[in-house]
Amino acid sequence: MALIQSFEKSGNFLFKHRGIIPVFVFLICAPILCFTTSLSFYEEMSTGGRVALVIAAMLISLSGIVVRAYTIGTTPHGTSGRNTDKQVAKQLNTKGIYSIVRHPLYLGNYLMWLGLLVFIMDLPFLIAVSLVYWLYYERIMFAEESFLTREFGQQYIDWSMKVPPFLPKFSQFEKGDVPFHFKSVLRREYSGIFAITLCFTLVDYVRTWLLCEFTADMQWIRPSGIVCLVMLVAMLVLRTLKHHSRLLAAEENRD
Repeated sequence: MALIQSFEKSGNFLFKHRGIIPVFVFLICAPILCFTTSLSFYEEMSTGGRVALVIAAMLISLSGIVVRAYTIGTTPHGTSGRNTDKQVAKQLNTKGIYSIVRHPLYLGNYLMWLGLLVFIMDLPFLIAVSLVYWLYYERIMFAEESFLTREFGQQYIDWSMKVPPFLPKFSQFEKGDVPFHFKSVLRREYSGIFAITLCFTLVDYVRTWLLCEFTADMQWIRPSGIVCLVMLVAMLVLRTLKHHSRLLAAEENRD
């Protein structure tokens, strides 16, 4: 198999499982908190410093959620921004957020994980994960762009020549034709938002547990745990509405 076909094949495999693999990798790497200097650095921080860290990390992750929400909420059904299992593109997205960046969903994913990495406070780990993320999504983007080139030919090539793949070029924003649909966001994003909330909560609990040196002084009812529980309930409600009602399905069929 030629290298270009190998890249596309592996990219399609990673594309299909892109919602699961990053979380799995994080859970494997989570014990890094036990073996880095970030724990002692966090312990020495003032209360104000800890609050600032949490706010900064949450804002970064929130920016990723916003990018994903805007992309999903303004992208027509059956296009390259809405497919989940395989490459699908009935039309080429060139307006809205796709006028400033070719892969906004992957940018949103990175920002969500970047916030978590900032919260962990380990610079080598942040750099290593960023490199792994790039290699991982580079294959996915390669497979996706190969598919779109075959589907749209010169039209896609011309668009890709002026729109950057990952870092947005805000100066060339062109408003899209599709209005924002909040139901579409609720239908598709509840699991991802809960996943990043759960990861923040796990880091918070593991770090607190280590700082308490595994003693009974550990306070198990923490703000992060309460937020995670609320998000769990919200996820279950939205999942139920998605699979057992039409409340979230109406706008999916707007095309």
